[in-house]
Amino acid sequence: MDDMTLSFERTQSVAIVGGGPGGYEAAIAAAQLGAEVTLVERAGVGGSAVITDVVPSKTLIATADAAVAARSAGDLGVQLFAKGGDGKPLQPEVAINLAAVNRRLLALARQQSDDMRASLVEAGVRIISGHGRLEGDRGVIVSTGPGGTDFDRIEADTLVVSVGASPRELPSAKPDNDRILTWTQLYDMKSIPEHLIVVGSGVTGAEFAGAYMNLGSKVTLISSRDQVLPGEDSDAAAVIERVFKRGGMTLLSKSRADKVENLGDRVVATLSDGRTVEGSHCLMAVGSIPNTAGIGLEEAGIQMTESGHIQVNRVARTSVPNVYAAGDCTTFVPLASVASMQGRTAVFHALGDVVIPLERRRITSNIFTSPEIATIGWQQKDIEDGKIAGVVHKLPLAANPRAKMMGVKDGFVKLIARQGSGSVIGGVIVAPRASELIYPIAIAVERRLTVDQVSRVFAVYPSLAASITDAARAMHVVDHTIYGEA
Repeated sequence: MDDMTLSFERTQSVAIVGGGPGGYEAAIAAAQLGAEVTLVERAGVGGSAVITDVVPSKTLIATADAAVAARSAGDLGVQLFAKGGDGKPLQPEVAINLAAVNRRLLALARQQSDDMRASLVEAGVRIISGHGRLEGDRGVIVSTGPGGTDFDRIEADTLVVSVGASPRELPSAKPDNDRILTWTQLYDMKSIPEHLIVVGSGVTGAEFAGAYMNLGSKVTLISSRDQVLPGEDSDAAAVIERVFKRGGMTLLSKSRADKVENLGDRVVATLSDGRTVEGSHCLMAVGSIPNTAGIGLEEAGIQMTESGHIQVNRVARTSVPNVYAAGDCTTFVPLASVASMQGRTAVFHALGDVVIPLERRRITSNIFTSPEIATIGWQQKDIEDGKIAGVVHKLPLAANPRAKMMGVKDGFVKLIARQGSGSVIGGVIVAPRASELIYPIAIAVERRLTVDQVSRVFAVYPSLAASITDAARAMHVVDHTIYGEA
């Protein structure tokens, strides 16, 4: 027997409904453990995360970042010019071919989906294209024909539901794939919108508002809260808000859009106080709803929330013992990385492999604004609210030598340590590529390292990562007391 394969009295079977990050990882893990695996997916392997959400949106943001880098190169002494007919230099403008950008990002998304499908086939996973619906706790009915005319039935010892979520639609602002759009419909636009109204200042709204601002659109962001990115670190949100305003974005805080209308050549958003905002297009970023309706979950006895999310525990198990769920359709953290880990954890638990239950405080998350915001663990507000005894130390990134060389002015590194022991329990980074820089803090949180242990790690000089070391040194533990500024 191969060392990587668990021995069973008989071959176990696993059926997975939904091929997004959670379903894909569950399928790969189950195949590695020697199970017979069937994956049902209606849109394509990778699900919306790969095809219409994470991969295309972050590719668009990368293009926006490149545009900003080109426009700001003059600050570093790099000047772009062309010679006119009279031989004098002309200052060219950065032009964005949105149609070409969208073709590229959709091609990249499809390629990623194809690569994932090839990996599943190579692992021996049976893939069925169609709509899956649970039949009890061990069966899946798959509609494979047009209009639901052809059916296939799968029996399995373990079921994994990973059906994801879709953009929430409001009756008073119905997306039309023309001028009123969800984030999955943006990629049909042929040119940069003249004036994009973004309704919703959460992660999705903030990311797209910043991206289209950097691509050259006039942007108005309508937020029902008093600050963008509600629920995130307030210092981080303040940095992004400052960057947005400096870039020319109009922020309408404490405002609620009651309705949005497509008037043919423009859109009009009517606010709850009677004010109106006119633009060329409107992006509705008002959350998402799980794709759990009508797939037999309630009939199988699976416990759901009022919002339609599947109740799961820390090993991704539902209220029905042999049914698991992963991803945005569950009550756990809605991140692609979390969905992947849930999928693997579910299969490990079902097939008897070693399982480490998921812990919310050890999950890193990132917001792909410019600069990015990366967080992990306990946050400053938790300390201020008395949930845990800790100390916070924040270092502005502008003081970092590498940041000065790169022309970076916005951002900071914030470390959070437990009072007394000095163990690192959280952190926030606002910086270019914060998604990469958060990793050492994530390791510190996972391995319960103290600030002294982190401070003894050599950081390259000069580097942005050195600010993490500097923050840890500032929190040196003396007589079991942490010294540092909150």
